[in-house]
Amino acid sequence: MYDPTIFENLKVAFENHVYDLDNIERKIDIKNRVDLMDLSVIARAFKIEFTLADQQDITAEIILDASLEDLAGEILEIGNKNLGCTLELKFIKNIQNPDLQCEEIEQAINNIWEDDISLTQTLSFVFGTELSSYKNTIEVKFDQKINEDQISDISVFLDHVLETLEILFKI
Repeated sequence: MYDPTIFENLKVAFENHVYDLDNIERKIDIKNRVDLMDLSVIARAFKIEFTLADQQDITAEIILDASLEDLAGEILEIGNKNLGCTLELKFIKNIQNPDLQCEEIEQAINNIWEDDISLTQTLSFVFGTELSSYKNTIEVKFDQKINEDQISDISVFLDHVLETLEILFKI
């Protein structure tokens, strides 16, 4: 009988929780969903992008990845205790004052997510247009891999994602 991988179990758990926030609770609007099998490196990726239902200007994306090492280690039952998936968040927000707003964003995200994250903000703009704002891509990478032991934490995790979206809207 088929035994789902850690990736499959986490993907389904995230999907269920996020779709409940969209369809039942109406707190968010899902904008995009991607489920990839990268055959060049034998890896899996799941991405789901959404906005707050009443604030469409800022997007959040949850990214779940499983490498060949993690997938093979689990399927072949190799005794590695550090098998799991990597988790990342990506927020996209337009800003007008990068010197001030990027610092505020960094402080806010560090207050919400505390330890064990790597934070990167990347600013971009369309060349040839009048520069009135920058697109800020905010990446929050979690240092520790996750597995089925964290499935019960998904609801709290998503509460933090919604809180982050609300705070980013105010900045």
